[in-house]
Amino acid sequence: MRALMLAVIAAVSLVGQVAVQAQEVRLPDFTVLAKKNSPAVVNISTTMKAAKLSERLPPGLNMPDIPQDGPLGDFFRHFFGDEGPGGPDGGPGGPGGQDPRSSLGSGFILSKDGYIITNYHVVREADEIIVRMSDRSEHAAKLIGSDQRSDVAVLKIDTDKDLPTITPGDSDKLEVGEWVLAIGSPFGFDYSVTAGIVSAKGRSLPNENYVPFIQTDVAINPGNSGGPLFNLKGEVVGVNSQIYSRTGGFMGVSFAIPIQVVLNVYQQLRDHGSVTRGWLGVLIQDVTSELAESFGMQKPTGALVSKVLDGSPAEKAGLRTGDIILSFSGANIERSSDLPPMVGNTHVGDKIAVELIRDGKRQKSTIEIGALPEEQPEVAEGAQKEKSKLDAKLKIAVTEPTKQQREQAQVNDGGVLIEDIADGPAYSAGLRSGDIILQLNNRKIAGLKDFREQVEALTPGKTVPILIQRQGGPLFLAMKVPGKDG
Repeated sequence: MRALMLAVIAAVSLVGQVAVQAQEVRLPDFTVLAKKNSPAVVNISTTMKAAKLSERLPPGLNMPDIPQDGPLGDFFRHFFGDEGPGGPDGGPGGPGGQDPRSSLGSGFILSKDGYIITNYHVVREADEIIVRMSDRSEHAAKLIGSDQRSDVAVLKIDTDKDLPTITPGDSDKLEVGEWVLAIGSPFGFDYSVTAGIVSAKGRSLPNENYVPFIQTDVAINPGNSGGPLFNLKGEVVGVNSQIYSRTGGFMGVSFAIPIQVVLNVYQQLRDHGSVTRGWLGVLIQDVTSELAESFGMQKPTGALVSKVLDGSPAEKAGLRTGDIILSFSGANIERSSDLPPMVGNTHVGDKIAVELIRDGKRQKSTIEIGALPEEQPEVAEGAQKEKSKLDAKLKIAVTEPTKQQREQAQVNDGGVLIEDIADGPAYSAGLRSGDIILQLNNRKIAGLKDFREQVEALTPGKTVPILIQRQGGPLFLAMKVPGKDG
């Protein structure tokens, strides 16, 4: 009996130890991490003259003195860009927008001689940048360079002593569910520490194709921008940059720039004052399950090329519209958003192996990466006009686009314009009036005659890809050809 009691006591003790250990794993202690790294985190304040601020507003309109946390404040910030130099971190201006505009953000010291990382939007158009250290000393900072595409800026302060610095980590090794910690100045509350987990990796945001953002649920608010995101080792794995919010405040969805991207930009800005990115010269889209079927694929994967730009590295390498890029330099492309960051981080002049699907067959190609131009090449040219009746099979009426219609749609040559559409296979596939059909079943449409011939050659019951031009951009859709019985 005594032996049984001892066994029970031992079991209970073991369960208690396991529970304590499990609790320790789930709830890490951030005190040492915060104490060690806080001295390398800085507060950044900027000012911008009212003359610059007024240039952002429509002629004759002055910015009223509106509480920034109110609904009207959100309205003006969204539609007139009235964010001050700091984007979402901007502070309120004076009556009528006549006083200098102020902004507040965060940053961190990367080198002992005073190089500092922050966000581009924190220091955008600033006339004066002041860096405040953890010991409350203040330094005027010089802007070494900034990169709007990555939202990274590099500052420099002069100092006669070695400064505390952070240790960069490896953002590529981050795992979803891993604990992370942020230090910054939300709403001006210096050295606030917030913690959470990695929610997702490789997020692509609108107009931010070259940054595979780290998504976290760490509480980030105006003033946190530019501050560091740490892993449990105390290494910086990201720079807090954006939040998703319906109110202007934290809602559990925050985004950080991976430190690998930041270090690449930092080195280029420090050495050259500007950033060069790799460029393929293709427009791409995701492969849906319907498109995968139409291209003869077993599952949706890769980046579907909807357009190859003239004179681009992709064109020189022989890539075609309709190719599906499966891998880039040995790395698999699961979604189209995976490709731009890989290309952007590739050195100009590197020759990269690419695996793709063309006409249902896998093949390999080698592309010499070019330099991303500041502005994408414009596309325009002219044509003629001829009308057709409503096609009995696809239920659409098409015509050859005029020169003006081509210029508006940015189509060089070929294609037919959908003039009218009825309920049928084309409409069900997503085609609409005003779309220009460029390809049908992987064959280029030269004009009306060519379109009619290719429609007649379609196999009943088969799902085929259609490439259209809509609002100046190419888009693939998948259409199921009606059977012989209709």
